[in-house]
Amino acid sequence: MPTKGAAVFVRDVERSRDLDVEELASSYAYPESLTHPWTRVNFVTSVDGASSIEGRSGGLGHPADGVVFELVRDLADVVLVGAGTAVAEGYGGVSRTAERVRRRRALGRSDVPPLAVVTRGALPPDAGVITDTEVPTLVVTCATAGRERVQAYRAAGAEVLMAGEWEVDLSGAVAEFGRRGWRRIVCEGGPGLFGRMLANGLVDEVCLTVSPLLAGSGAGRIVSDLVEDADRRLRLRSVVRAADALLLRYHTAQAVRRLEEPR
Repeated sequence: MPTKGAAVFVRDVERSRDLDVEELASSYAYPESLTHPWTRVNFVTSVDGASSIEGRSGGLGHPADGVVFELVRDLADVVLVGAGTAVAEGYGGVSRTAERVRRRRALGRSDVPPLAVVTRGALPPDAGVITDTEVPTLVVTCATAGRERVQAYRAAGAEVLMAGEWEVDLSGAVAEFGRRGWRRIVCEGGPGLFGRMLANGLVDEVCLTVSPLLAGSGAGRIVSDLVEDADRRLRLRSVVRAADALLLRYHTAQAVRRLEEPR
């Protein structure tokens, strides 16, 4: 992919607690003057490519990954996640912390970003991702969910966005995010949602923590069901070594084209 000479951000620290979070926030900032949604996905992987240990990405946790996980939530207008990941990882809403409120207010954003959960109706209405939140969760679903399940989501306190008939129309959902002013999206997976977002041309950026662990056989990768005609090229934008972990950030080919368009 062509570039316009943009430098790659590189840092090297011996301990995760030595990470300069404000410097990272500047490096991870979304492009300015966005007119359309920009979606970054954020994942952690083992050195041998696993996306989870015993079914949960939390098993790959590293202090440096925790820093990035919280930071990209701070910078986003909305946090997008698949229902399977939300249930498996025990999601509740994004927490309100003094640091989060300070950073988000400085950026002119709400104190806590909402969660948007993608489901065809399998997400239980009493899941913590709906009931344990500071701001109402947006359930992104389709007609397949059925009227009773949609009513149950609303009764549990969620807002519901209907997008599609048999499958969730991700392009339509992201377009609706843009109409709401949610142009800075962070998607936290899982692999199936990542694959569908790629298939729809909706991914601009990939944030990846390589955790210093070996998972062995059995675990999946961070993206599944990647369509054959997907543009697989990525452009490295930043790399940080924090102790034995690597924090990597890439732009997709689509993002490179967007950034090179005349403004």
